Amino acid sequence: MYLHLGNDVVINTEKIVAMFDIDAVTVSKKTRDFLAEAQRKGEVINVSYELPKSFVVCSEKGKTSVYISQLSTKTLSRRRLSI
Repeated sequence: MYLHLGNDVVINTEKIVAMFDIDAVTVSKKTRDFLAEAQRKGEVINVSYELPKSFVVCSEKGKTSVYISQLSTKTLSRRRLSI
């Protein structure tokens, strides 16, 4: 199955490690450090230029990708596509 993150970006759901609500988790220093490190390594992919509401962590063959989306985790969890 696949998940549409917005702005024509679709990812394979088998690669998803976790989905996080930005407002709920960025209060933690560990989460902020994780996002800063991912940004430094070039692993962050901004799917939208609007106010971000969630981020999705994916892993494939040892490579981590962090997708920042304007969609909430609740909306994303309902958006799975069967292709």
